[in-house]
Amino acid sequence: MIPKRIKDLSPYKTETTSCKVRLSSNELPIRFPEEVKKRIGEVVSSIPFNRYPDPYSAELKEIIALRFGVSPNNLILGNGSDELIQYLSISIGEFDRGVIYPIPTFPMYGICASVLGREKIEVPLQEDFDLNLDAFINSIREKNPAIAFFSYPNNPTGNCFSEEKIRRIREEKVFTVLDEAYYHFSGKTFLKDALSREDTVVLRTLSKIGLAGLRIGVLIAKEDIAMEINKVRLPFNITYPSQAIAKVMLAEFYFLIEEHIRMVIRERERVMKELSKLEGVKVYPSDANFFLFSTPYPADLVHKELIKEGVLVRDVSYLPGLRGCLRVSLGFPEENDAFLEALIKVLKRLC
Repeated sequence: MIPKRIKDLSPYKTETTSCKVRLSSNELPIRFPEEVKKRIGEVVSSIPFNRYPDPYSAELKEIIALRFGVSPNNLILGNGSDELIQYLSISIGEFDRGVIYPIPTFPMYGICASVLGREKIEVPLQEDFDLNLDAFINSIREKNPAIAFFSYPNNPTGNCFSEEKIRRIREEKVFTVLDEAYYHFSGKTFLKDALSREDTVVLRTLSKIGLAGLRIGVLIAKEDIAMEINKVRLPFNITYPSQAIAKVMLAEFYFLIEEHIRMVIRERERVMKELSKLEGVKVYPSDANFFLFSTPYPADLVHKELIKEGVLVRDVSYLPGLRGCLRVSLGFPEENDAFLEALIKVLKRLC
């Protein structure tokens, strides 16, 4: 029989509407030159598909460790960060102790908790989208959760939470996960803590740096902590093609990834500045490769009108504290220009 906790679940929502300009999924805009495609083709064509991949992803871990400045023994790789969030939800604390996180945030923290029947302790953010420290501490003392998740920068709000508040919350003896999926756009990290403490881990991903289709997440922790969490990792969880392509991109063409990250950071500042000039439009600060904005009109209406103009963004107005808000990812300059032009048209049409 399917238990009630599963029947009550809502599946993770993704935006699949077809549009010419897709700025809804926080992907890195990147075009792979022919030499890159050719090199990847050579590597993939040599894969023995009848064989299992390296169960430890040893060569890939060596390259990732070099890029992140850690040891391979500090790493666990997952089929996206989602799988690693599930492993942490399984590994940390007994199931009769809950999981705490701010809202709104990345929904997989709550989904994984629900799947396991763990209590979800959700703490609303302040109006400025920072952590409500008093509410967090009170909830921890009342509910005694085992693990806290912080998206850093937070998805969907785009900001990094106060470092001091996170450290203070951790003092309440709760295992702390810093999900740094957007680290490359913020430059802010708790990596040193993850390497030196037994109550802190950091998550990273290749999905936000141009390799979303490979589904490779990275957990970084002290070696002994990584060893324990690795016990619940499913065998052969990183496919042969994913390992092969990621190795090529990180070892031979990383400069291309870095170039496009710098482009997105430049575009973030430009697009936010241009959007702020529009009457009635509010733009929220961001450390990520996306940002929130609101207009004088209902978000669902603006969302639908933008689709008519061939531009897809994410309507996040249904989330707590985000009434009227939409989230837009940064694309290529021409895609961002198309978004700005489309929004101007929509606003004129609605006024």
